[in-house]
Amino acid sequence: MKKYVLFTACLLLGGAAYSQKKGGADRPKIVVGMVIDQMRWDYLYRYYDRYTEGGFKRLMGKGFNCQNAMINYLPSYTAPGHACIYTGSVPSIHGIVANDFIDNFTCNSVYCVMDNSVHIINNGDTGLSSMSPANLLTTTITDELRLATNFKSRVYGISAKDRGSIIPAGHLASGAYWFDENTGNFVSSTYYKNTRPAWLSGFNKRKVADSFMKYDWQLLYPDATYTQSITDANKYEGNFHGEATAAFPHKFSGLTGKDKYHTFLSTPGGNDIVLMMANACIDAEALGQGSSTDFLAVSLSSTDYIGHQFGPNAVETEDAYLRLDRELATFLEGLDRRFGKNNYLLFLTADHGAAYNPQYLLDEGVPAGFLKNIKGDINTMLKSKFGKDSIVFAALNYQLYLNEPYLAKNNIDREKVKDAVVAYVNTKPEIAFVADMENMDRTAIPEPIKTMIVNGYYRGRSGVLQMIPNPGWFSGYGTTGTTHGTWHPYDTHIPLLWYGWNIPKGETHAVINMTDISATLAALLHIQMPNGCVGKPITDLVK
Repeated sequence: MKKYVLFTACLLLGGAAYSQKKGGADRPKIVVGMVIDQMRWDYLYRYYDRYTEGGFKRLMGKGFNCQNAMINYLPSYTAPGHACIYTGSVPSIHGIVANDFIDNFTCNSVYCVMDNSVHIINNGDTGLSSMSPANLLTTTITDELRLATNFKSRVYGISAKDRGSIIPAGHLASGAYWFDENTGNFVSSTYYKNTRPAWLSGFNKRKVADSFMKYDWQLLYPDATYTQSITDANKYEGNFHGEATAAFPHKFSGLTGKDKYHTFLSTPGGNDIVLMMANACIDAEALGQGSSTDFLAVSLSSTDYIGHQFGPNAVETEDAYLRLDRELATFLEGLDRRFGKNNYLLFLTADHGAAYNPQYLLDEGVPAGFLKNIKGDINTMLKSKFGKDSIVFAALNYQLYLNEPYLAKNNIDREKVKDAVVAYVNTKPEIAFVADMENMDRTAIPEPIKTMIVNGYYRGRSGVLQMIPNPGWFSGYGTTGTTHGTWHPYDTHIPLLWYGWNIPKGETHAVINMTDISATLAALLHIQMPNGCVGKPITDLVK
């Protein structure tokens, strides 16, 4: 009798979670990685009372919540965020130092996933130069899954942004698809295949974005219920193209061409279409139905576009997250139907957060401000000392790039230039610190900021001098909306939720670094960490 009970218990336990084990390691049918662009950690709680039971609340209440997940490098932007999540590494190793950066050897501007050796594929037509993961210097967890299963695992990346699909999918992806603002189609690159699958052409023929843009953006609930936001159409918000005010409802009927599709991405519909694409990919490619674990990397970008335009205090931002919560609930229900609740592994996180609008803080009595014309002021100072123009080639990512060929050609002492810039920037009260990246020990910078600077520095692609603005200060955008990129918690404290296969219910308040995500996935899947990984497994999830 005891043997029968034990045998029955083992059967029940074995059936609780699907296993891809056939002479190998236990693994789920599919892993779904979900990155919500510009989602601050506090959005989990700011709108919590209005979330449905099946979306964020489900993941928080029935999954595992890492309450203090932090970015551990600079700058906190989209491309390095996705690279860090999926490589378990930092820009100083994986090489994706920002969305855009300068090649210090040529002084050429480089976009993070630009690759002139491949071409765009749009509905089967090969077009202009396109994108690939060639600039990413390490493997991803998705690459390691492909290698571990002798390429039996399929890996796809889907996002509105090219970098949000290409980087997570890795070097060995089965495919990566992103939204083309010129045509309203999802496109790919000859890096993956020379043709597009029939299912994707069919999806594009539906003209989903055009259908969304036939309707105005109306609030999901009565406007008086949006109590987590400030007054609609305030001076801190930017306007849509063609609109005289930022007030609801937002009308799109007059937009055409690229204006229409660019605006579409700044509405909740941009996230909806990506989730529709994710479902289409799962079904058409029969993901999770093979002998090995598949991986779908989904990045939702519209929250970032909306945040940049309207800021974290806007009714638009609140409405976007309430709508996303409902779409997330529907997406999870779809995974349940296809695979069973315990047979898929899902994690949800963000690539970065966002700051409050500085003018809003100033109006409320909080120190803040906008950094302006730093490059011009520094070059004026340098000309007075060295008699030459344009010594600083670029001020980008809170970093200063020197015109290295120009310095060499004109025999200008590089060290004296750096010293002059550091001394000058240190006179600016809005800058807390400025660091010579090649001589970090010369600057008194507290932790964890110092380590974040070092983790973000890659010699051939980073500026030689790093500026750290005071809290509440930022550069890169106008006076409306918001941006990100600094070390401050509003930019670097991100949500991290785990759910499904072999994930215990619970939470931790221990500090978890973004680099720990891939290390944890490697431990859960029993595969090798990415080859540049510096993270550690979250022991509460893998013990």
